[in-house]
Amino acid sequence: MPWHLIGQNLRAHKLRTLLTIGSLAVAVFLVCFLRTVVLGLEAGVVGSASNRLIVQSAVSLFVDLPLGYQSKIEGVPGVARVCKQQWFGGYFQDPSNFFAQFAVDGDRLLETFPEMQIVQGSEEAFRASPTQCLIGTGLAAKYGWKLGSRIPIIGTYFTRSDGKPWEFTVAALYESKSANVDNSTLWFHFKYLYESLVSKAAEGPLGVGVYVIRLAGGSDPVKVAGAVDALFDSGPLRVQTTSEAEFQRQFVTMMGSVQTFLGSIGGGVLFAIMLAVLNTMLLSFRQRFHEIGVLKALGFSDAVTFGMLLFESLGICACGGLLGVTASLASASYFARSMSTILPTFAITGATTAMGLGLAISIGVVAGLFPAWQAMRLECIDALRAEV
Repeated sequence: MPWHLIGQNLRAHKLRTLLTIGSLAVAVFLVCFLRTVVLGLEAGVVGSASNRLIVQSAVSLFVDLPLGYQSKIEGVPGVARVCKQQWFGGYFQDPSNFFAQFAVDGDRLLETFPEMQIVQGSEEAFRASPTQCLIGTGLAAKYGWKLGSRIPIIGTYFTRSDGKPWEFTVAALYESKSANVDNSTLWFHFKYLYESLVSKAAEGPLGVGVYVIRLAGGSDPVKVAGAVDALFDSGPLRVQTTSEAEFQRQFVTMMGSVQTFLGSIGGGVLFAIMLAVLNTMLLSFRQRFHEIGVLKALGFSDAVTFGMLLFESLGICACGGLLGVTASLASASYFARSMSTILPTFAITGATTAMGLGLAISIGVVAGLFPAWQAMRLECIDALRAEV
């Protein structure tokens, strides 16, 4: 195989080669990015626990449930623990500094979500006062918070009557071992919210967003869910009990068919780039008629001319794929920080980079086969007589 001729041809058309490599690099980068976004959206569903159920209003997730439902749900056979969870919806200093905050039963939170492991502080410190809060390590890193930090949160859904922000003190930092609970959330005591609403120190709905059920060992989730729903069939407010995975999936579907949309974008880009590489290789083939004819006249086999065109295509695509994967890995930390609020699990995996490289190599094979096949079939006399 005359490898030096392949390199010589690529160097002879530097601009065309560089533009083709650059186009493929952009395509691979985009595919890696889009796949990571899709995996991030699905991470909560995949990482959901099988022994947890979510009880919400049958009307809408935005309709709060009565406080009295908790004790009734606890009486259903198969229910080990029930924890309130109320979306707070505030922000830190500026609306752009938005992240998830939940009011929960502080004495039941870690038992309900055992994947949350405290890495600084203690659960006792968190329980010590209603104004204490538990924050993820990602949130602490982003805003520079540490144990004892005072966090003022401006409420939107729940507002203070005096117009001042809600005050929380960091009692502990946690890290989650599962993607269904991210490390960019603030958890605080429902008691703090409830007492503020009852005393008229704050304004907002007096209820619970959802109840999280932790099942007893060996319980059938379907039977427990049916029993909870039946318990409130006659009101005052009907409920819908789902698995944690289904509950997480609802949030993804609220944004529409995002996975299909992103996948179609990536597929369209790859198809366009494949046509561009194919055009490049066809042009290279046309410009090398005489070279191919001379090689065949010197005794080189058809397999050699076939391999020259194919390996040239593979070389271009491999370089583009490597550049695209390298760029995606280099920018991963930037995108992870930028999208930590809406996509806290953004991380480019080894499988994603392998897929990007695999697609680049596949494009090289597909785009190089037809020109290589034509080169193999080209007769020596026809090649030498051709006018290029």
